[in-house]
Amino acid sequence: MSALAGFRHLAGYFGPAQQLALLGELRVVIRKAPLFVPRMPRTGKAFSVRMSNCGTLGWVSDREGGYRYQATHPETGLPWPAMPRQLTDLWDEVADFRHRPEACLINYYSAGTRMGSHRDADEEDFAAPVVSVSLGDDAVFHVGGVGRRDAKQRLTLRSGDVVVLGGEARLAYHGIDRVLSGTSTLLDEGGRLNLTLRRVGKAPSE
Repeated sequence: MSALAGFRHLAGYFGPAQQLALLGELRVVIRKAPLFVPRMPRTGKAFSVRMSNCGTLGWVSDREGGYRYQATHPETGLPWPAMPRQLTDLWDEVADFRHRPEACLINYYSAGTRMGSHRDADEEDFAAPVVSVSLGDDAVFHVGGVGRRDAKQRLTLRSGDVVVLGGEARLAYHGIDRVLSGTSTLLDEGGRLNLTLRRVGKAPSE
């Protein structure tokens, strides 16, 4: 699929029963750490997606502080909820990295939302991959190279799919072009949840 080594698309990794179980755990997480609207640094422009986090750290963005990780929810001030076991087990199975993820970003895409081309570069160490899970409606995903203008390839991500960006692909530009509404019945409210597992700090020395 991608010319960059380290990109993997694991189609149908989670079956229907596993998706329902994971969704149930995420509902509990979101009740404790409600979805919020991140904003762009400098301009304060709102993202089209709403988001939350679980794990010891969470990614946030606002006009004043920019892109960053922090240990507390920006609105409630409370620590992020623990990461569901299903997600840490996924990391153990596909990441090929000894240390566990510290953050899981939870992005909710309603109809008409998208995520512009970007690369995940707010972490201190790029040795660990980024692992993401799709739940709900299908989405058109693009992945390119390490340069913003590199050629992009597109594929459809479906509920239960897992994507791994590691190795050369760790800093590849990628994004969501559009969500295909009504393609899944998993979420009663419709739309799509994307979960992104990341290591944030440098792994401890062995």
